[in-house]
Amino acid sequence: MAGHSDKPAKKEAMSDITILEHGSIWIEDGKIVEVGTDAEMREKYQGQLDSVTEIDASGKTVTPGLIDPHTHLVHAGTRENEYAMRLKGKTYMEIMESGGGIHATTRATQAASYETLYEASKKRLDKFLLHGVTTVEAKSGYGLTLEHELKQLKVAEQLRQNHPIDIVSTFMGAHAVPLDEKRNPEAFVTRVVEEMIPEVAERKLATFNDVFCERGVFTPEQSKRVLEAGKQYGLTPKIHADEIEPYAGAELAAEVGAISADHLLKASDAGIKAMAEKEVVGVLLPGTAFFLMAEFAPARKMIDAGVAVALSTDQNPGSSPTISLPFIMNLGCLKMNMTPEEVLTATTINAAHAIGCAGEAGSLEAGKKADITIFDVPNYLTLSYQYGMNHVDTVIKSGKQLVVEGRLQ
Repeated sequence: MAGHSDKPAKKEAMSDITILEHGSIWIEDGKIVEVGTDAEMREKYQGQLDSVTEIDASGKTVTPGLIDPHTHLVHAGTRENEYAMRLKGKTYMEIMESGGGIHATTRATQAASYETLYEASKKRLDKFLLHGVTTVEAKSGYGLTLEHELKQLKVAEQLRQNHPIDIVSTFMGAHAVPLDEKRNPEAFVTRVVEEMIPEVAERKLATFNDVFCERGVFTPEQSKRVLEAGKQYGLTPKIHADEIEPYAGAELAAEVGAISADHLLKASDAGIKAMAEKEVVGVLLPGTAFFLMAEFAPARKMIDAGVAVALSTDQNPGSSPTISLPFIMNLGCLKMNMTPEEVLTATTINAAHAIGCAGEAGSLEAGKKADITIFDVPNYLTLSYQYGMNHVDTVIKSGKQLVVEGRLQ
């Protein structure tokens, strides 16, 4: 994935994954020093080979550590009952409007202790690691009060300090209007803008600020207000856009200078064009469309239009209860007409750009963190060809082997 650290890969460049056969990587102090052919590296470093740890990846495929740029990592509770309801014909929005959906997870998260949230989220991170992921974005949004939003963000911050996976935090107080404030959503938006955002920013608990721009949740006008307020406090905009119906979310992402617009199942042609022009990364979440039995986002149209596309699990208990980014890669190919090369780009360097960490992760290049995933497959095509399987053999995070032969160390 070399060569795209300054700008994400677009159009044909998403297929240029710069394969190196018989390659080796030299790592010192947790950083990549050099990448080259095995013969070149052995000759250059022959005087040091007796004193280094050598990891044999013969017959396997080595990639940058996978990056998941959209998760709802910190939460309590599950929603399998809603899964059964959807199988009987209920829609996502019908369930949410009746008090389920985000509201159900909010009740569970508010009721959970800090320790309970921490332990549950740590287990999820361990599973992400086992599936080759070395960096994740984690959103709040299941608190909907300042106290509980801060609780989620504090859990993510403690995990960032204690867990080897890198965590980038997003404040998403505007995930839903609380049920008891449905008749006066403007008052809740005001509280997010005037109370929550300043406190989150002062405590330095988030890098990004997100909002669910959707009919029945937050209007484009309310969403713009939330995102512009975040910008005043140094929080970079993100947006849940055009998931259920076209709602000018993609256009708003371009207008406010969002780093990414996510979901985009129903994004308009004008919105896609605006995202391409303003260089907004399109973070697509095929696991959500799969689980909700919905139409998939038009990835091919976006890529051809010049939008830099990334992929994510959208790990959450209601619409995408998975931690398998490799499965998301399968769906990218099988359901969104992406190529195997494009899905690799979308889960490494472009995903890094979607959360602002492309300068240190997302590709195997000198100077970057030694975040590396080794898959027990003979070539990268097998990753998107064999679906629903975890081929991760080894995960190296900042130069340390954390997963060996598919097991946590």
